[in-house]
Amino acid sequence: MRIAVIGAGAVGGTLAALLDRAGHDVEVTARGENLAAIKQHGLRLDGGWGEHIAHVEAHETLAWIGAPEPDFAILATKAQDAAAALRANREVLGTVPVLVAQNGLGGLEVARSVLPESPLLGGLALFAASYLEPGRVTVTAALPLIVGAALGTPDEVFERIVEVLEGAIPIEVTNDIVGAQWTKLLINHVNALPAITGLSVQQVIADPGLRKVMTASMRETVRVARRLGVRFGKVQGVNGRVLGAIGSAPLAFGAWFPKTLGSRMGSVPNPGSTLQSIRRGQLTEIDFLNGAVVAAAKQGGVAAPINEQIVELVHEVEKTGAFLSPGEVVERVKLER
Repeated sequence: MRIAVIGAGAVGGTLAALLDRAGHDVEVTARGENLAAIKQHGLRLDGGWGEHIAHVEAHETLAWIGAPEPDFAILATKAQDAAAALRANREVLGTVPVLVAQNGLGGLEVARSVLPESPLLGGLALFAASYLEPGRVTVTAALPLIVGAALGTPDEVFERIVEVLEGAIPIEVTNDIVGAQWTKLLINHVNALPAITGLSVQQVIADPGLRKVMTASMRETVRVARRLGVRFGKVQGVNGRVLGAIGSAPLAFGAWFPKTLGSRMGSVPNPGSTLQSIRRGQLTEIDFLNGAVVAAAKQGGVAAPINEQIVELVHEVEKTGAFLSPGEVVERVKLER
């Protein structure tokens, strides 16, 4: 198949390399040093799914204009870049099916606003991948990609794309992509504190004070979701019943959940996607992660002060480039008593 991957960062680069290894014709978009490295040396994959160098077509925007259009596309940019990336490639994409593989909420709605005629799928990367240098992605946790169809996507389109993906990467199919997005949003709470402290996810979870802050942000998120009537979808064995317990239980009890997430990551330090952006001097997608909880809380007429404080601290680090110590974070984030 002809597959376009928009955004060859950690997630997009991993998917592009695996699809190339499976024998598909892949084109990626990238920028700057990453684009130059892919053009010169190929897209290098290593880590949990082995090593592969994908010699893919790479451009700032897709170059299939005038040629047969891709069979489907994968949008894997940061959430804040999604609309601009889709608009820049709209002439190639046309009515091509698009898999939106992004963190946070609202990605499918953004894609629908730019490509109203395209069948859409939602994708949630459970695997952990790091973009540590231009042209190279490293998989630190080889976990599945969750895929679900957006409302109105024909079954035959969904099944065809799932079949292609299954030939390249472990897949889990969900019939409730929105519920799964909320569960993944909760899991993605592991990203913010590494970005604030400069520590790996495993180091953050191992610190009792930081783990308490993380647990509090997760509990608050569950309570906001309840207010909105959200039903959490099953992700990585985590379901609504489990998350409901986090929302009701004391912080000391709820701390088992981040501990479980940390244990699944193995021993290779996982910086998390938000810290990776900080290290590259880029704006993070925190407004679409913990910030999405704050926005949803406002929509439901409630507050999310813990998530709001965490968002503010990430933005502070973005601006200053100075990480905070665990003690400073615990002191500055005011938890519910």
